[in-house]
Amino acid sequence: MQPALLHPAIRPALHLLCALPLAWLVWRLLAQQLGANPAEALIRSLGDWGLRGLLLTLAITPLRVMLQQPLLLRYRRLFGLWSFAYVLLHLLCYVAFDKGLDVNEVLRDLLKRPFILVGMLAFVLLLPLAATSFSAAQRRLGGRRWQALHRLVYVATTLACLHFWWMRSGKNLWVEPAVYASLLALLLGWRLHRAWLRACN
Repeated sequence: MQPALLHPAIRPALHLLCALPLAWLVWRLLAQQLGANPAEALIRSLGDWGLRGLLLTLAITPLRVMLQQPLLLRYRRLFGLWSFAYVLLHLLCYVAFDKGLDVNEVLRDLLKRPFILVGMLAFVLLLPLAATSFSAAQRRLGGRRWQALHRLVYVATTLACLHFWWMRSGKNLWVEPAVYASLLALLLGWRLHRAWLRACN
């Protein structure tokens, strides 16, 4: 399997797969197939894919260890940056379509609706991770500081899950938030267990 992960077609194929949800959403928007409120459908779908991408990014390390495939790590940054792209588009569409690019309206929403504030905090935490995801930034920061900074992804993903849960709970839609929260708990629990084993040794 490892030689296959080095195939030059793997990276373009993964980029294509990550772009497909966005292309599908754009096509449905242009074809007027996003329902009675296309702006809301677009905003929520982009946010959903951003959260799924974050969970997938966190799953790379456990998969790498359990499958004994260290080359999987080569693609973690790709998934992380695509996740950030979906989160960024989610935010931009919210500001543009829901708030009409009115900064004051956005600020009022942050104060009035806590789940919006939580989502914004998640985005703010993801910003430095995206900005320092490249090898040059890692070299400048040094390995330890870079790793410490990128542990913020755990907090950001937790806040993103809370944002999603809070938003859906207002409509009594619990199943999907519960699935994502359970996946996050498993991914973080696996890391805590590994840290505990290392401490014991």
